[in-house]
Amino acid sequence: MDSVGGRWTVFQRRMDGSVNFYRPWDHYKKGFGIAAGEYWLGLENLFHLTRRKKVELLVDMEDFNGKKVFARYSLFSIESEFYGYRLHVSGFKNGGAGDALSNHNKQKFSTFDKDQDCSSNNCAKVFLGGFWYNNCQKANPNGVYHWGADKTMRPIGVEWYQWKGSKYSLKTISMKIRPVH
Repeated sequence: MDSVGGRWTVFQRRMDGSVNFYRPWDHYKKGFGIAAGEYWLGLENLFHLTRRKKVELLVDMEDFNGKKVFARYSLFSIESEFYGYRLHVSGFKNGGAGDALSNHNKQKFSTFDKDQDCSSNNCAKVFLGGFWYNNCQKANPNGVYHWGADKTMRPIGVEWYQWKGSKYSLKTISMKIRPVH
């Protein structure tokens, strides 16, 4: 929470695979896990945090060799459940990770039991997580936790395509927001 000047609210964290992120819509809506470990704050909470003020997004990540990078977006918000918790993200700033999230801009959130992506497949079922999938993903922070490179499986891991590609599952990733001043 003290990255790049601090005051961040972490809404997503993966660090050890201790929490299963392949969950139904109501879990992603309400949130799950514990704040000290792996967790998802909840789409409804995130909507309220981004509803009335401008916020920025920071995505910190680390590979299994200890290399740390980030992606930062100057504006981030999501719409209400009525609009599928549609994502709005812009103003990318590169911290070595590359921009994997702009591909997901203006997408509704999808889970295995609520398919709202642009694909003829259910991306949440195919990539085993919940996210703002497009057709299907360049980022999959809520995928299956694996240990680094794994070329034997389809890309279902905790991924950020522009940094490590689709066959490398990250050691850690966290998504956090703070008000823009």
